[in-house]
Amino acid sequence: MTGLRVALIASARHPIREPFAGGLEAQTWTLADGLRRRGHEVTLFAGPGSDAALGVAELPVRRIEISEQARGDVSMPTESFLAEHHAYLGLMLDLAATTDFDVVHNNSLHHLPVAMARMITIPMISTLHTPPTPWLESALATGPCPATFIAVSAATAAAWRHVVPSAGVIHNGVDVTRWRPGPGGGPLVWNGRIVAEKGPDLAIRAARDAGAELVLAGPVGDRDFFERTVRPLLDDRIRWAGHLRVPELVELVRHASAALVTPRWDEPYGLVAAEALACGTPVLGFARGGLPEVVDGTCAVLVPPDDVAALAAAIPQAQRIDRRAARRRAERACSVSAMLDAYERLYHRLAAA
Repeated sequence: MTGLRVALIASARHPIREPFAGGLEAQTWTLADGLRRRGHEVTLFAGPGSDAALGVAELPVRRIEISEQARGDVSMPTESFLAEHHAYLGLMLDLAATTDFDVVHNNSLHHLPVAMARMITIPMISTLHTPPTPWLESALATGPCPATFIAVSAATAAAWRHVVPSAGVIHNGVDVTRWRPGPGGGPLVWNGRIVAEKGPDLAIRAARDAGAELVLAGPVGDRDFFERTVRPLLDDRIRWAGHLRVPELVELVRHASAALVTPRWDEPYGLVAAEALACGTPVLGFARGGLPEVVDGTCAVLVPPDDVAALAAAIPQAQRIDRRAARRRAERACSVSAMLDAYERLYHRLAAA
């Protein structure tokens, strides 16, 4: 296949660089890097501080000078909302005035790329990374959207079906050469943003009930939640390793005996589970959202959502799973190559049409 000129729109809330703020940033980095390695000319429209090696065109997310009269209006939004809105508005107006790309891929969560998709003449893809949100539903309510919608899981596609009846599915992927198998045998691991909806406290409670060691890793997304709910539960057997770069995280996960995945919400995909499997680390988690599509019975144990007692009781079962089976599942169903293949086919089909 010949190389294409791809405009890849990222979330501007966090820079696309290590250590990643979350799964969306990690997936965007992996997608941009993989497409460039395959010979495509990728321009990544991303927030300040993103990895320059990805071919970044920085979105100007900065304070907008608004008059004092306008600031006095009771409807004045927050500074961060206004800066992000202005950045995406400018980007979409620029894309409407150019033919420099073969395809535009919206990989952000912002509503303006969807609302303004009718303005651009270049074929556009928009990936659904979350359950329905009011802003995105509002953007779709403005009229027929010409974008091709892709969901990261069948569960996410089903959640959007009332407004996007024909979304395709392309699962996220992980680099199975970077996330490599390890010996296991160490403490349990939990990885992700430390916020209430990710349920790190549920993982801690399960580990404590089972008398197991647990290492948590990830950025503190909600400081109040961390200080009030997580920090008091930390001790010599339950510890937080901090916000790790990928090489450090790989070493932690590949030595873990099992990975806990404990969301309180319907996780659209569950990238941390795919990363664990690539390291040969079995998964133990709640059967909700996209997680049942990432794992199967050969590599994971899933229990009912929010059932901490069942999670604790299943820890020994998860630790006994064959690590080779977990790795095979990642290679077969969670690889970045499969994700890139699917997006490339879609890009070429839309560009040719």
